Order: sequence, then C-alpha cells, then structure tokens
Amino acid sequence: RGDTIYGVTFLVMAPEHPLVPHVTNDAQKSAVVEYQDMVASQSLAERQRQKTSPTGVFTGTYAYHPLTHELLPIWLSDYVLIHYGKGAIMAVPADDERDSRFAEYFSLPVKEDHKQGTPLESLDQKQGIKYVEKLLAKCGRGYSEVSYRIRDAIFSRQRYWGEPIPIYYQDGVAVPFKSADLPLELPKMAKYEPSSGEPPLAKVASWQTEDGYPIESSTMPGFAGSSGYYLRYMDPHNGEQLASPEALNYWQDVDIYIGGAEHATGHLIYARFWNMFLYDLGVSPVPEPFKKLINQGMILGESQYIYRIKGTKKFVSYGLKGTYDTQRIPVNIQLAENGVLNTDAFRSWRPEFADAEFILESGKFYCDTVVEKMSKSLFNTVTPDEIIFSYGADTLRLYEMFLGPIDQTKPWSLTKITGVHRFLKRFWRLFFTDNKFSVSDDPLNLDELKLLHTTVKNVVENTAEMRFNVAISHFMEATNELTKSRQQKKAMLEPLVILLAPFCPHICEELYQLLGGEPSIFRHGKIPAYDPQYTKQDLVELPVAIGGKVKFKIHVPPAASDHDIEQEVRSHPMFNKIMTGKNIKKWIIRRGKIVNLVVTSP
Repeated sequence: RGDTIYGVTFLVMAPEHPLVPHVTNDAQKSAVVEYQDMVASQSLAERQRQKTSPTGVFTGTYAYHPLTHELLPIWLSDYVLIHYGKGAIMAVPADDERDSRFAEYFSLPVKEDHKQGTPLESLDQKQGIKYVEKLLAKCGRGYSEVSYRIRDAIFSRQRYWGEPIPIYYQDGVAVPFKSADLPLELPKMAKYEPSSGEPPLAKVASWQTEDGYPIESSTMPGFAGSSGYYLRYMDPHNGEQLASPEALNYWQDVDIYIGGAEHATGHLIYARFWNMFLYDLGVSPVPEPFKKLINQGMILGESQYIYRIKGTKKFVSYGLKGTYDTQRIPVNIQLAENGVLNTDAFRSWRPEFADAEFILESGKFYCDTVVEKMSKSLFNTVTPDEIIFSYGADTLRLYEMFLGPIDQTKPWSLTKITGVHRFLKRFWRLFFTDNKFSVSDDPLNLDELKLLHTTVKNVVENTAEMRFNVAISHFMEATNELTKSRQQKKAMLEPLVILLAPFCPHICEELYQLLGGEPSIFRHGKIPAYDPQYTKQDLVELPVAIGGKVKFKIHVPPAASDHDIEQEVRSHPMFNKIMTGKNIKKWIIRRGKIVNLVVTSP
C-alpha cells in the first residue's frame, strides 16, 4: 500500500518473473538460476505452504526508493507469486508478517515507526494512500492500479456437470469453436464418475469434432454460468444473444446482492470480473453489476455436550462434572430436549455405550449447551426437512428472518422456534370462530385504522431496509392487539395477509383465497399503502400557565423532553404577545399535567 512506502527496506520478485535476468548481476547469476530451478520443481500448494524457514536469493542489484532515493536490495523468493499482482512487491517488514520473517532470516533492515517524521505522520490510511498516489504521479515515478485476485488455474473442472469448454485440439493446438457451431452440449452418459485421473468426457469416443479432433474434456466450474445469469434474466427468451441492448439498458444492473462474506473472493468477484469484461466488449451498459452488497451473518448451532468419567462408561450430569475427571463428548442435538438428554436414545445411538451408567441431577441428565459453528462432527446441524416436517415451511422461513439482523451472526435454537410457530397459529385463528371461517365486512373504527396503518408503515419501511426481524415483531404486536379485541374484519385482515405473504407464502395464499381473492396472492394482491393521518403519534394536551393563570394549551408527544416542550411553548402564536414586558424566572414542567412559567416584570 502507498501509505507504507516509507517502511520499504527491500524488494522481492517472483523467481519466474521475466525481468529477473535483467536485474541479476554476473556474480549472482548461478545462484539465481539454481534457486529458480528449485522453485520450479515445487507445486503452487507447496510454495504457499508455511515453511519452517523462508527461502530466497539476492540478485546482486539494487533499486532506488522513489521518494527517499535509498538503495533497496532486490531479492527473489517463492512467497511472491507471479500471478498475484505484478509478481513483485515492496517489502515492509514492520507491517507484514511474511516480510518480517524474511527480513529476520536474511538479516535485512526493519523500519518500525516508518511514518514518523514523514508527510504521512498525521494522515490516516486512506489519506496516506491518496497522498502517495498523487506524489508519485506528480514526479512521474508511479501510478495507482486496482488488482483483482482471480486465478485462471481453478477454472477448469475434471467432472461431467458443468458447461463444456468450446475448445478442440488440432495437432495439439487449442482452437476455439466457431459461433455457428455453438452451443456445445454435453453428451449423455450412463456413468460420469472420473477414473484413471481423467475427466469423464475423456472416456466418450464421440467427444470430438466432425473432423475427428478431440474436444476439451474438462468442464467449466459452477461459477461460470452463475457469473452472468442475472443478465440472462433481463431477456430470458432471446434466442440470438445473451440479452438485447434494449433489455440491458432498461434493467442495467441488480439492485442488491446478498451473500456470505466468503463470496467476496468467490462468486462475487467472478461476477464482477465477468461483468467488467462484458462492459469492455460493449455488452453490459454498466461496469459494476450490483448496486448494493449485504453479507448475511452466519447461523450458529447449539451443540450439546455430555461428560464421561475418564476410563469408564459412566457419564455425569453437567452440574456435577466438577467433582470428577471427565472428558467432554458431543451428542446429537436430537437426543436432547431443553438441554436434558434422553439417555435411552443415547444408548441406542452409541451402541458401545449400551450399558453406560448415568449420574443424574434431580432425576435428570443435563447437557452442556454451547453455541458454535454448525458442523457434522459436532452433530449440531439442522436440516430444513426436519423443521418443515415438524413446524411447516412458513415457520422455518419466518424464524430464520426473526433470528436477528440479517448481517449479524445468530444462534439457532430449536426451543425458540416454537414461539414463531405459536404466532402463526394465533394469526390463523384471527380468521376463525369455532374452527369456522368467520370474517365480517364491517368498517374499521379509528383505533383500528391507527393499528392497521401504523403496522403497514412499520412493516413496509423495515422490510425495505432489510430489517426483517423488526418487521416481524410489528406483525406480532398487531396480532396480539387483534387477539385481545377479538375483531375479525376483512378491512383489517386482508391487508395484513398481503403484507405477511412474502414472509409466509403458504399460509397467506390459503387465507387470501378464503377472503375471496383470486389465486395467486402474488399476482393479484397489492401491497397496502398507509395513510399518514393514521400513523401520527397520539399527542398529550398540556395547559400552559403564565404568572399563575392558564393562557393556552399545547399538544406534544408523550415522550417529549423538557426541551421539546419548552420549544413548543415558545412557538405558540400567543406566547410572544403574552410575554411582552415580562421575564421568565423559572420553568416548571410537570409532564402529562401542566407547564408553569414563573415570570417577573421589569
């Protein structure tokens, strides 16, 4: 980075860099060639693996530091890769662990507080980078460039499933298929497992051109098709091109990309890479394919552990483990309910412990519950099928969104999902009396209008901001209020059904049709709008007494602060006229009751 430029003490190049012969002096030539041969014998994985000691060789030459004019020795090392960046780095051992290990091993200098006494001393990282970029550009010694970390080596796959690569080999030379010969489709195969180190397609005798030239037998990876599929959605039935210019210019890009943090160096960067390539070709109208990125948080599992007394088949309940020398063992979460182990089920699950003895607490065997990453080895994974079988798909969908903010890591709890399931049951019961569908066409009163429009406003706004858990809580609040009032009016329930449908499509589709709507709710249902006059917070009336007499009244929100109340009093049209010739000595504000101004005359 530019902001670390004053900490550079040496340079390192990849051993296979084409400039190596030009920067190596005669005295070091044999040592450099020997080192290059040694590195060439290693695989990429071997080069990237952490070594006990770093390896490298000095080229015998130096480079000038572009700002300080210091002489910097030029080294070669296998930890610098030719396909990463430019295949050469400026080493800052004070800030980089690999540079630090290299400098320590080869006794190279390290500048600890390298910003001190430089123009970067008072600048943060972003400011420092910009400063150095401008400075190097101004003196003609450097320029800034963005590098994308993408490796072509991982593109091909030795498997059947994947887009075939439209390349054939003529006398060992790769030749691309002509456009008229595309698309290239996979042949049908009864068995497509790889064998003998070759891809499945290599076993297909007909996998060749009409002239008998072999076609590439590797296929494209999963991200190949997924890198640009969103563009195809813009014009899915076009048989002539990826999408028409008219469709691409109309839709342009994707509003929001939701993916895990690991996508940053996976699908996300490949999709951006492909889109920029298509933009350079004039196909995509915009260089960046996604307007907004959200990294959803990981859902953690609730592991259940039990404690075995070492060297025995005795297990001790969690609260008693401190009195024994124990070993912690993970158990299948299906064997424990509310942290209590089903010992008989455990014996069946682990036959080697069929005769195990369990030391109980108050007649129960308690597990140690730990929230951690889901893993098969910890037996804490939850499959959607199990949840759907027990609670239904709508409960699963709603619970995942109710767990917490979308971008935060959240613990999964089998016990808490029942609360969401109960909410859906309560919502369903709003439409029935004695198990019979019963909804009236009566109009809504003022309180009901306020409840409906406030709920619509809160749900729509929070959903738009991806605060699904907050939106769901407003559904729950409205359902609780309607359950208490026992009102079953279509004017109230139909908008709520439409609003809830994106969260719980199955139950809402059924209720919508019971209300007389045409299937489907997603085709005919219209997202309800709210009327601001019904969403205003109820105001509290406060009489304002000046000099011991009530002069006027103000209306403020119940939670208004003393400052807000004072400002409301001062802004009243009668205030300045009444206060002419008077000075305020003291404000006495009794919230919810009265505002009293003690005044004096000059």
